[in-house]
Amino acid sequence: MKKRVFAMLMACMMALSLVACGNKTNDNGGSGDSADGAGTETIKLGVVGPLTGGYANYGLSVQHGAQLAVDEINAAGGVNGKQLELSAQDSQGDPESAVAAYGKLMDWGMNVFLGGVLSGETASVVAAAKADDMFIMETTGSADKCIDGNDKAFRICFYDSYQGTAAADYLKDNALADEVGVFYQSDNDYSAGLYNAFVAECEKTGVTIKETQTFTTATNTDFSTQVNALVNSGVKVVFIPIYAEEASTFLTQAKGKFAEDVYFFGADGLDGILGKVSQDVTIADNVLMMTPFAADSAAANVQAFVSAYQANYNATPDQFAADAYDAVYAIKAAVEKAGSTSGAALASALTSLTVEGVTGTMTWGSDGNTNKPASAILYYDGVGTLFDSQD
Repeated sequence: MKKRVFAMLMACMMALSLVACGNKTNDNGGSGDSADGAGTETIKLGVVGPLTGGYANYGLSVQHGAQLAVDEINAAGGVNGKQLELSAQDSQGDPESAVAAYGKLMDWGMNVFLGGVLSGETASVVAAAKADDMFIMETTGSADKCIDGNDKAFRICFYDSYQGTAAADYLKDNALADEVGVFYQSDNDYSAGLYNAFVAECEKTGVTIKETQTFTTATNTDFSTQVNALVNSGVKVVFIPIYAEEASTFLTQAKGKFAEDVYFFGADGLDGILGKVSQDVTIADNVLMMTPFAADSAAANVQAFVSAYQANYNATPDQFAADAYDAVYAIKAAVEKAGSTSGAALASALTSLTVEGVTGTMTWGSDGNTNKPASAILYYDGVGTLFDSQD
């Protein structure tokens, strides 16, 4: 009897040992039996960003856009026969919290990283991701240097110096102004990066920076001095390369002080501005935003995306949601071409791909940056429309 019990115990231990071996983690964080993910049932995608706090609008848009793409791809059969799974970790916009969140995703078995929603979040983990052979498809972190030093890190969004340069060119090409004012956050990498690129391009195109006003994190509640200086300068365009949170404060304090034909021109950080001024959407009147995505585009793929997003989240998608949506589809294309989730294999595959997305036709260079066209949206009476279509 004792021998029989002993034999049964040994059989159970061997079975448990086999189960444990079958669940080991491969080199790039994906659960499975091989480094190419051949033994996995799912491909796990992770993203880090502010899901709570003042910048939660960005993080939630990214989470929702990515999840919509995951659901669509899974319903259509997945990627190389595998289903996608998404995990979004809340950083509250703090780079140190992003490090811990990245660690949680690695423990979970992440195969591909969608990066941090904010540039500082990605910069805090980009070196660790390289060591982990983790491919990064950065969704919205636009600081030039946030993916530097990692040849397995790419991005779907515009990078800051491109946005600053494109904004200056847009002003000149559309004859909006020969003299402009600038209001930016001097201690924020995103804002300062756009400002520097904008000023450099204005010097080339002959646009004069007539008035420059700044603020910092410690002085981001009272902009009355800056508003008055910009009003007194008489400029017809004020370049505001800042986030929607601070822009809502500036625009609220500026309402009624500028002439009615003055434009407030910014980049992707302004996305979500209507939600920040929902108490009076006319606060955002005459705001122009550089963007690769417009929800009112007549393109069939854009309208299908907008309809699906509205049905799922009862909201109109913004640029952050669109970039995240395209990022997941770009990952799908890269995995299908590479036949692997290895960071090196995906990086090699992506540079030879062209992906048609809701944010445009995309290709990637060896520097990790995407190439796609930009346009501008004009907000008025709570509605954003392509500025190029205005009369």
